[in-house]
Amino acid sequence: MNLTEDQKAAVAEWVRGGASVSDVQKRLEEEFKQRHTYMDVRFLIDDLDLTLADKPAPAEPPPPPSPGGDPRSDGAMDADTAETELIDDGSAPGGGGKVSVTIDKITKPGALASGMVTFGDGNKAQWFLDQMGRLALNPSTPGYKPSQTDVMAFQRELQSIIERQGGMF
Repeated sequence: MNLTEDQKAAVAEWVRGGASVSDVQKRLEEEFKQRHTYMDVRFLIDDLDLTLADKPAPAEPPPPPSPGGDPRSDGAMDADTAETELIDDGSAPGGGGKVSVTIDKITKPGALASGMVTFGDGNKAQWFLDQMGRLALNPSTPGYKPSQTDVMAFQRELQSIIERQGGMF
């Protein structure tokens, strides 16, 4: 990512002002006419040693689903419910262990790349990189969200593996 020092300073200001990775990604395109993937922007924020603001806790937890009210009450999950956003809300404790990442030899349909990740706390998830460069997780444990530390370690490890393979999957 080629940014001038002024542009890097602007990104730092946005993050300090509470901007999310998505917000920075949108502003880079709107203000500097530079389109970057979510992952590239996430790495930029990390490279600039910036810390994203924690999301405020929801005022009230959502009500539990009523029995039989959901036509998918058989436990099946569709693609929307299966994917977990990679930004942590800070509620999950850090695993403290090593994060390990593998890339599938046969990529999942519809993905540019896919594989498995084991987080420091032992929880596992499938990961997917779509054609737009968006990274998503499908955790083995429903509702699991990795710690921010584990997310950062996962992204660094994935980038390292991709670079070792010459950027090819």
